Amino acid sequence: MKKVLFSLLFLSSFFVVAQHSDREMSPSAAKINSRSLLIDVRTPEEFKEGHLPNAVNIDWLSADFNRAFDSISKRKKIYVYCRSGKRSEKAAYRLDSLGFKRVVNLTGGYKAYEEMQ
Repeated sequence: MKKVLFSLLFLSSFFVVAQHSDREMSPSAAKINSRSLLIDVRTPEEFKEGHLPNAVNIDWLSADFNRAFDSISKRKKIYVYCRSGKRSEKAAYRLDSLGFKRVVNLTGGYKAYEEMQ
């Protein structure tokens, strides 16, 4: 019985890791196209200082963050990023809790993108 439980726990950990890896990727690995959305969750001031091409600014710190996604299809693939990846990770989990299941956090954020340039 212990071996069965251990095996189930071991296998479930692989599922969680695989599921999590689909939710995060570097900006260089992202395949952003016209059917997906690229959301910069930094403040408007940070956004004005520079952002990824075709990004839309929806401030994570805004009281209207959730409402900004009301008109967006839950099936839409959404990429989120911030300066370093911390705010966008929180935003990705929030969007997941709102029913968006195709949300990807761009790890390293805008800093990683700048370093690629």
